[in-house]
Amino acid sequence: MLSIIIPAYNEEENIRKAAGVLSSLLTAGKIEYELIFVDDGSTDLTWQIISVLSVEEQGIKGVRFSRNFGKEGAIFAGLRRAGGDAAVVIDCDLQHPPELIPEMYRLWKTGGFEVVEAVKRGRGREGLFYKLFAKMFYKAMKAAPNMDLDRASDFKLLDRKVINSLLDIPERLTFFRALSSWVGFKRAQIEFDVRPREKGKSKWRFNALLKFALSNITSFTYFPMQLMTVTGIIFFFFALALGINTLIQYFTGISATGFTTVILLLLITGSLLMTGLGIIGYYISKIYEEIKFRPRFIITQETGFNENNEDI
Repeated sequence: MLSIIIPAYNEEENIRKAAGVLSSLLTAGKIEYELIFVDDGSTDLTWQIISVLSVEEQGIKGVRFSRNFGKEGAIFAGLRRAGGDAAVVIDCDLQHPPELIPEMYRLWKTGGFEVVEAVKRGRGREGLFYKLFAKMFYKAMKAAPNMDLDRASDFKLLDRKVINSLLDIPERLTFFRALSSWVGFKRAQIEFDVRPREKGKSKWRFNALLKFALSNITSFTYFPMQLMTVTGIIFFFFALALGINTLIQYFTGISATGFTTVILLLLITGSLLMTGLGIIGYYISKIYEEIKFRPRFIITQETGFNENNEDI
């Protein structure tokens, strides 16, 4: 059986279409399936629609969070609840083309691949600023060993072995796209073009994207600390050259220029020290979040699951 995990946050306009398209596609492909919608603390009618669909159609299930825990928590909740031999993660707005699922299923079942990734051929209709931001983020992520996420997406098929490996990871602050690459396993790729949203608006805002990027960069790389180290080395040679120049001027009887140089040195040194302390503090704050060991999510309601499903 194939489990389809669909995170949803304020997607009342897309739930019914997503369920209809996926059900028709999988039924036509003669693939046994279950659709697991994970309501990430929506404030609209998302959960009510999921509940109705779970009664109307067999194979549609729902999980509801007590509040908004984020897409990462929704994905891992879906993986934990998935009963299939493999699972596909797909966006509720269908910007990920569901027509690729039968091919992903075929590669898994007959090709022996344990991870089938859908990678972006293009980034779709994104603004120039967003594209530059994404490029910088993925460039920073390349600092991690064997971690090239340049065209990666959350649209993946995972074998049960991969799912179990991901669920065994004890981290609280998770990044599914990177973790699913980090665990390894035999993998294949399929290219796709990102579609525009038919209904609704993207839930990502710049401050959320910035927080997401910083959290994931520091989760997988030491790039910010390495950057400060390189900057410190460059500044050391700059200071060394300035110090030699000052000594030469002193011994030749030429007085060094007044306070401008001193002020600049203090400003540069102070800014470097404060930036370095800020980066160290951010890493410490992540350690603090991890050692509290709070749950990734809290489930308040479920629908469509039978009595044999184990509790979370």
